[in-house]
Amino acid sequence: MALAHAILALLVNCPQSGYDLTKNFEESVGCFWKATHQQIYRELAKLETQGWVQPTTVVQDGRPDKKVYGITAAGQQHLATWIATPCDTMAIKEELLVKVFVGALVPAQIIQQQLLQHRQIHVDQLTHYRQVEAAAFQNSSALTLEEKLQYLVLRRGIRYETDWIEWCDEALASLHEEGHAKRNVEKKEKVKVKVKELAKKARLQLMRRKLKADR
Repeated sequence: MALAHAILALLVNCPQSGYDLTKNFEESVGCFWKATHQQIYRELAKLETQGWVQPTTVVQDGRPDKKVYGITAAGQQHLATWIATPCDTMAIKEELLVKVFVGALVPAQIIQQQLLQHRQIHVDQLTHYRQVEAAAFQNSSALTLEEKLQYLVLRRGIRYETDWIEWCDEALASLHEEGHAKRNVEKKEKVKVKVKELAKKARLQLMRRKLKADR
């Protein structure tokens, strides 16, 4: 998938300015495709050159004129062709997973802290998705086909965030158990050392007694 397809998808329902498109991008397809303000504007210029979007200048009182972009018939045809084309799964690139993979090189507390930070990020995103769900999809049985498809995408985002939270909880619980087991081992080692010290002390006392007896 290219950024162009995400932009065209957002323009299917209604024309938008670059500013509105950037804002709506983050609130809709932003859950599965990321792009900066500058990237979106650069892509709009390319789409205009290709004839897939057509800008209209809107005059504003007391403010600079703005361009409102709408998808053209050629743009819709391109988008339809792309939709019908089979797609591959996206490669996973998760920095945290690499850190966890080799996390034995650092104290467990460092990995635990990073897990907690990532967990909170996903909790915040899940909260946002739940708010969108409550505001836009209250009555799922009355949705149009278009709304159902959009809701399915939102549901995927909800499941993605939920899965991350559950995995973070699992990882944190595992590290907690590992830490508890390590403390038990350390405690046992301390007991062994203490027993050896007491045994050594007892042997020395016994030797002193024998020396006194021999005298």
